[in-house]
Amino acid sequence: MSQIIYISFPDGSVRHYTAGITGTDITQSLSKTLEKQAIAYSFEGAIYDLSAPIQKSGSIQIITRQTPQALTLIRHGCAHVLAEAVQELFPETLVTIGPVIENGFYYDFSRQKAFTPNELPVIEKKMHEIIHRNKFYKKEIWSHEKAKKIFSEKGESYKVQLIEAIPEDQDINIYFQGDWFDLCRGPHMVSTEQIGTAFKLTKVAGAYWKGDPKHPMLSRIYGTAFANNHDLNAYISLLETSEKRDHRRLGREMNLFHFQEQGPGVVFWHQKGWKLFQNLINYMRRRLDADAYIEVNAPQILDQSIWKTSGHWNWYKENMFQVTPASQNADDKRIYTLKPMSCPGHLEIFKQGLKSYRDLPIRMAEFGAVHRYEPSGSLHGLMRVRGFTQDDAHIFCTENQLAEECLRINQLILSTYADFGFHEITVKLSTRPQKRVGSDTLWDKAEQLMKEVLHIIKTSNNKIRTDILPGEGAFYGPKFEYTLKDALGREWQCGTTQIDFNLPERFGAFYIDQKSEKRKPVMIHRAICGSMERFLGILIEHFNGHMPLWLAPIQVVVASITSDAQKYAEEITSKLQAIGLVTQADLRNEKINYKIREHSLQKVPVILICGQREKEKGTVNVRRLGTKNQVELFLDALILELKKEATPPDLKQIK
Repeated sequence: MSQIIYISFPDGSVRHYTAGITGTDITQSLSKTLEKQAIAYSFEGAIYDLSAPIQKSGSIQIITRQTPQALTLIRHGCAHVLAEAVQELFPETLVTIGPVIENGFYYDFSRQKAFTPNELPVIEKKMHEIIHRNKFYKKEIWSHEKAKKIFSEKGESYKVQLIEAIPEDQDINIYFQGDWFDLCRGPHMVSTEQIGTAFKLTKVAGAYWKGDPKHPMLSRIYGTAFANNHDLNAYISLLETSEKRDHRRLGREMNLFHFQEQGPGVVFWHQKGWKLFQNLINYMRRRLDADAYIEVNAPQILDQSIWKTSGHWNWYKENMFQVTPASQNADDKRIYTLKPMSCPGHLEIFKQGLKSYRDLPIRMAEFGAVHRYEPSGSLHGLMRVRGFTQDDAHIFCTENQLAEECLRINQLILSTYADFGFHEITVKLSTRPQKRVGSDTLWDKAEQLMKEVLHIIKTSNNKIRTDILPGEGAFYGPKFEYTLKDALGREWQCGTTQIDFNLPERFGAFYIDQKSEKRKPVMIHRAICGSMERFLGILIEHFNGHMPLWLAPIQVVVASITSDAQKYAEEITSKLQAIGLVTQADLRNEKINYKIREHSLQKVPVILICGQREKEKGTVNVRRLGTKNQVELFLDALILELKKEATPPDLKQIK
């Protein structure tokens, strides 16, 4: 007898069907219009091909091109069409992987000659042709032997490697679009025509196979796709604006930093860049001092045993750098690692000396240099590096102090972002992942507390958006993720607050409670900027290099018009330096327009121009970055104005 299942729809209605019914069957039972518009379906939160059968009761949503979930399918389809187009145009090319990424997709190819930007329009044209053919997607399940045999016969050695990495008990899914096929988990739409034409190939790049420099270099083609041309054009416009604000470009123009092959993923800071970096650090240090943090510093290199105790060796080993002595005759054969985070070191510091409940909470902070392995293909200027400084902090407290400390951290994070002009903030609660440490009881306790705190955050500030990310927590505890929106409307996840009942227990940390008994503290992991390098990259792009006067590495340049005004320019420079402004005098024998243009390109916030006439009047001409007009002001009045403007926002609040 056929099993009856009950399917609920977004409008609240429920219908019964026979088990094994497909998404296509369901759309046909609803309406002819929906049948034509449907491209896939979502069942209990997971997306499936319309041809996939449903065997149990649950909730369903039919996906059309207008449904938000359609974007992933459109981009996924584009990646496959890109691969087919490349192989039609360049038959000798081998395909590797082509995932959907944020805002688009890419596909990596093995080809003797790397792709160039000039080839992208040709490939795009072929993609439009393939989509117009309107070939239906068809899924087949092959055995491992069959898949390896067929891809081997095609010479697709990279696909064979991927198949060999799939466990024997898992199906090998093959998706056809017409005669062309690819190894793919799916799902896909019904046909290529449903992808639409709102896509564009954006750039080419190199990438190592599996992100390993020991493996062959591949040629990567990036693209983006949307449901309609309006959204595509808006995104392309954003890309063009973003390119102009790219922190790597601005970093070169402003002479802040550089990267080079001998140090992949690490920053070479120049004088001005390091000054900017230290200005940011100094601001954060003052904020921490005002909030009763103590600053510590944990070692850079630690024995792997510490990371085994913490659990990172099992959960994070592939992202850690191992260090061993170069000498083969060294007595010390232990394996060390460069620290990827500061929490184990802070626990060891906490354990030194007996702690009482009266000492808690202890707010322990560090601007810690950490190193994490990132695949070479993912490195991106300051935004994605292998060595960076983390504004890491760990609060050791009692369970009764948890909620108050989380709210205190929230206030510190939000006020810090506000000082930099970020007011559109989203706070997301990430709950327990599938792979984790600790008992479900502890996880229940931690998640319930954070849900209550999230509710307080939401109700206390109606400008703050909140969300929940199921399964995205750290392996040791749930966390808040703070996402800010920049001047271009892009979102960046920066701050985090993570509750941890597990690490203190693993390290044997304790304090003495009111009854003179040993109690395990709760540990809160907290970051505001996250990576200081990445946060600085965000700031550079957010301000388009026009840094606020209090943050700028060079705040004022005094440029003389004629040689007889040089002494006056030096006097102005000395007065500004005396009140703490970073000021330089430009006394070169160059035309004043040349000097203004050069310092404007360097993004100096204030250029002061003086000649013999200004010297006689005791004035100076002020030119602000981004303006073409000059304002003549008396020197004493200008000094007061600049002193006030150059005061960091946290110090203004104190006054």
